Amino acid sequence: MTTDFLVGQIRKKESFLCIGLDTDLDKVPKHLLKEEDPIFAFNKAIIDATHHLCVAYKPNTAFYEAYGIKGWQALEKTINYLNINYPEIFTIADAKRGDIGNTSTRYAKAFFEDLGFDSVTIAPYMGRDSVEPFLAFKDKHTILLALTSNMGAFDFQTKMVDGKELYKQVLEISKTYENSENLMYVVGATKATFLTEIRNIIPNSFLLVPGVGVQGGSLAEVCRYGMSDNVGLLVNSSRGIIYASDQDNFAQASAEKAKELQQEMSLELKKR
Repeated sequence: MTTDFLVGQIRKKESFLCIGLDTDLDKVPKHLLKEEDPIFAFNKAIIDATHHLCVAYKPNTAFYEAYGIKGWQALEKTINYLNINYPEIFTIADAKRGDIGNTSTRYAKAFFEDLGFDSVTIAPYMGRDSVEPFLAFKDKHTILLALTSNMGAFDFQTKMVDGKELYKQVLEISKTYENSENLMYVVGATKATFLTEIRNIIPNSFLLVPGVGVQGGSLAEVCRYGMSDNVGLLVNSSRGIIYASDQDNFAQASAEKAKELQQEMSLELKKR
């Protein structure tokens, strides 16, 4: 998917909502456990109820890998269902990969070619040759971890190295990578006040912003400091939407929560 197409969907839906499909069988409604594939049954219901309110879905692969081959099959069913029924949706494999070049190429093929995701999250710690294999794929996007929403982000990401915070060096150096126009970046909503300086370095890049909702991030602050001329934001909510209810009405409840965020986003877009 091209960036221009994604921006068009944001304008059309008046939404830059990304819904995280972090599906945990300990939290899904109990009646779904009787299904042949309860993970996919849950995901399908959430997708069908919320697709008109969001522009992206982000399965965290750990929630599928934890269930072995059945979990991986559920992930494959989920992405196939999205690509066939809602091809306008931007899909993110939240896999946090990153390894030496030939291994990264295989990871890229797995997520971009075999599964058909539009993007994948990547840890940049190993540098250029671990990232560029992902960037080589046309109309696919590599989402680098820059400044994450967890407390441990302060262990390394904000440390000064040669007079500059490490996360800023990640942003600046990554701009020199081949096909860097295919880069997006993860910046946590709980770090919203950092967004002004981040935008000084990458004024037009899309940011994937987790941490709104359960983690306490402010959508208004994210928009105030982080919105660009082309919007440039995908704001993720996972637990706050998909686990809005554990009863039979779980899909409807998820749609209501998604609608609340979409309406807030619509107002933010109209302000600008």
